[in-house]
Amino acid sequence: MAAAFKKAGKAGQREHRERAQLGCRKHLGILEKKKDYKLRADDYHKKQNALRALRRKAQEKNPDEFYFKMTRVRLQDGVHVIKQEEEETTLEQQKLMKTQDLKYIEMKRVAEAKKIERLKLELHLLEAAGKHPNKHTFFFDTKKEVQRFDIATQLNTAPELVERVYNRPTLETLQKATIQGATNPALLKKLARQRKNRYNLLRQRIERERELFAIAQKLQVRKDLLDKTQKVKVKKETVNQPAIYKFQFKRKR
Repeated sequence: MAAAFKKAGKAGQREHRERAQLGCRKHLGILEKKKDYKLRADDYHKKQNALRALRRKAQEKNPDEFYFKMTRVRLQDGVHVIKQEEEETTLEQQKLMKTQDLKYIEMKRVAEAKKIERLKLELHLLEAAGKHPNKHTFFFDTKKEVQRFDIATQLNTAPELVERVYNRPTLETLQKATIQGATNPALLKKLARQRKNRYNLLRQRIERERELFAIAQKLQVRKDLLDKTQKVKVKKETVNQPAIYKFQFKRKR
């Protein structure tokens, strides 16, 4: 009962409020209370303790101590610079590996290979074949025959056509057969430009097929790594080649 009367007696008491900032000090902002000071003091002491711990760590550091970060950090103009590791995969490879699966990549690679074969059948790669250092050996019985040797006469063709390794007609064919195909210079330039574009398209498709093959191999390696068998990394992954692992031999039942 006494506690109830005491509580009832305090009901009519005046409410005690914290002192506000004086009117002449309004420009200094809100008057700081004890809880505000406590937060500010705790933050100050926390920062001082951190600085003190770092200062002690720097004083007690052993300059001859080895740590593993030394293997990839070098000193450049007085600043420690971390050596950037070589890029294992390109940005396009990472995007494809994250969004597509192995079957999709293999399907696209097979489609590219078929397009490449179709382009090769159309172009015949005649100009590319002419760049190879082919050899044509002629045999003679005497040195006089070697001295009188003329390659155009031996091949029975015009001297202008000696350097060609394909479509080299004989003199009889040139005399009897009529010229087939385009003879207009403007049309010939247009055909040459179209042939060049087709060869560029073939080169791009070959590069894309090679990239898809590398991505498929990397995806297959990641799939094989899900196996719980103990393994050791033999060779690191590169842009054009997946990482090589050696798996522990496990006898199948």
